[in-house]
Amino acid sequence: MTATMPQRVTAITLPERSVFIDGSFREVDGATAAVVNPATEETIATVASVGAEIVESVLAAARRGFETWSRTSVSDRADALDRIADAMERHGAELAAIATSEIGMPIRDARAGQVDLPVRVLRSTAAIAREYPWDRRDGAGSSIVREAAGVVLAITPWNFPVHQIITKLAPALAAGCSIILKPAELTPLTALFVAALCDEAGIPRGVVNVVTGRGSVLGEALLQSRGYEVVTFTGSLAVGRHIGAVAGDAIVRATLELGGKSPAIVLADADLQTAVETTVRNCFVNAGQKCNAPTRLLVPRERTDEAAQIAARVAESYVIGDPTKESTTMGPMVSAAQRDIVSGFLGDAAEQGARIVTGGERDRWNRGFFISPAIVSNASRDSRIAVDEVFGPVLTVLGYDGEADAVTLANDSEYGLSAEVWSADPGKASAVARQIRAGQVRINGVRTPALPVSPFGGYKRSGLGRELGVFALDEFVEIKAVLGDPILDAGTGADAAVNVASGPVVRA
Repeated sequence: MTATMPQRVTAITLPERSVFIDGSFREVDGATAAVVNPATEETIATVASVGAEIVESVLAAARRGFETWSRTSVSDRADALDRIADAMERHGAELAAIATSEIGMPIRDARAGQVDLPVRVLRSTAAIAREYPWDRRDGAGSSIVREAAGVVLAITPWNFPVHQIITKLAPALAAGCSIILKPAELTPLTALFVAALCDEAGIPRGVVNVVTGRGSVLGEALLQSRGYEVVTFTGSLAVGRHIGAVAGDAIVRATLELGGKSPAIVLADADLQTAVETTVRNCFVNAGQKCNAPTRLLVPRERTDEAAQIAARVAESYVIGDPTKESTTMGPMVSAAQRDIVSGFLGDAAEQGARIVTGGERDRWNRGFFISPAIVSNASRDSRIAVDEVFGPVLTVLGYDGEADAVTLANDSEYGLSAEVWSADPGKASAVARQIRAGQVRINGVRTPALPVSPFGGYKRSGLGRELGVFALDEFVEIKAVLGDPILDAGTGADAAVNVASGPVVRA
């Protein structure tokens, strides 16, 4: 019996000072930027930091890519997503290592969140595309055709770089759009690696383009170019407002996934120990650097001290240090500036009378942007730490008086991205969930499903539009009504003539 030898995988090498345009890496002259490992403070790479001079060429490439890709069949586009997923799995160890070195995410979390989850998003999006209603009759007998919107400008964040790229890239490609990706300045390597994966997967030239540079220079030049039909952005509320204003003036679509100040309501009948322990762990994923972290723990007022002590014990159990070690459970902040922001929040909270139960230390480490996870109690409801997004490992415990007050407190925020409800009675938890103004509500600690198709996005200032599942695909298509369309009534021969880019005709 002959054993099958494992296929040898050639490592991907990213050329320095290069961007990915029109299907190839191009070395560019001019400004560069250092990529710094936040755990060691060492420079790990040098990348191009381009500006307005690149905009014309990347837009031209994306327009050419769109003309080709939008005419490709749905089945071919879906197959391409599966090939990208295959490439990501082959190079998963490399990609996880890059994510860890760029943002300090513990390697176990990087494998799960920056490789495994993006692979599942790619594959689920491919499956959805194959069943999507590209061309259907409505009740009036008209054909409702969904077509690719056009060139997409995607501006992505640093905190979950690969996942956030894929949540935009997968539905855009499935829809038939081309894409220009401008990643966060702190995490360009993961974006360039994704470009290399797309190239390995055989994505045609100009369909996927990645350019690196400062948001205030390159990002602004791309935004003001108006050479795109959709802009999709994940990041701060302030920048999101600006992008939305520019998009509105240009009359182009904008999907915006912005900030959060997510509450976790622990109802009186819930198991306090389990609810608090789980909420702390959910809050401190990626050192709390995630927009849907449950950063406000709402408990019955008479149990706030007990909840704070449970939370403190969990916070103190974290193993903080080298994120490349399997035993590490929390890495550093992404930058010195982000660590200073977190420290500033804690300092303000203490000055305003809140109690720092544990955490906030930053002097235990000789290098790296580390800070110990903090639990805050006795903060007023309108204090800065209870209202504003911290984006770090800080959990604030707040007391409420009765179920109605808990809902009021949960909704007392300009954000509405995510929330959690804990109860011994799932029916009661479900009823409370429906009173919360948030795009996602998680009951009794449930996390992202194994099949990542449930919509993600926010109410209020948390943004516009949705990611994941069929709702994500909706963001990247235009809808055309063909009235008096005879083609669906002409038999199978005519059916085959329907816009091949829109996929097979499905009779309603």
